[in-house]
Amino acid sequence: MSEQSAAEQLGQIASVDQYLTFTIGSEDYGVRILSVQEIRGWEAVARVPNTPGYVKGVLNLRGTAVPVIDMRLRMHQTKAEYDATTVVIILRAEITGKERVCGIVVDSVSDVMNARSNEIKKTPDFGDRVNTEFIRGLVDVGGKMVMLFDVKNFMRHPDLCDEVEVEESPAVN
Repeated sequence: MSEQSAAEQLGQIASVDQYLTFTIGSEDYGVRILSVQEIRGWEAVARVPNTPGYVKGVLNLRGTAVPVIDMRLRMHQTKAEYDATTVVIILRAEITGKERVCGIVVDSVSDVMNARSNEIKKTPDFGDRVNTEFIRGLVDVGGKMVMLFDVKNFMRHPDLCDEVEVEESPAVN
């Protein structure tokens, strides 16, 4: 094996990201495995008054109140009955310099897949009629499209983060 081919192989390995795949309705999604803190079976959460219907409430995760979002409702799909395959994926991301944690309720967890950056297709522009703010791209896996979930955009949403990231601009005198 030549030195160059070993370096190429190392470069290919380094450019591969792993995604935990899950289902919401009949759609497949993937979230970067490094954003996943843990996966839990569905359990009742403490309801918080005056929150949108898709905010199921909060769960106690080792002393921290973690908001839990029903992704079927958040993605404007029909409400599902929770069953033995329903899980809460605990996600984490750094937003405005702080680590944020939230749980998303999904129908089931599927598998871990690998995707190279050159395999990720840009999310199509559907105009103002379809909101794709939480989708960072698409990957074809065996003829089926997997939508890649954008954890940071999701956690920046006002339902989860009341702080807005602001780019500093030069002072005008």
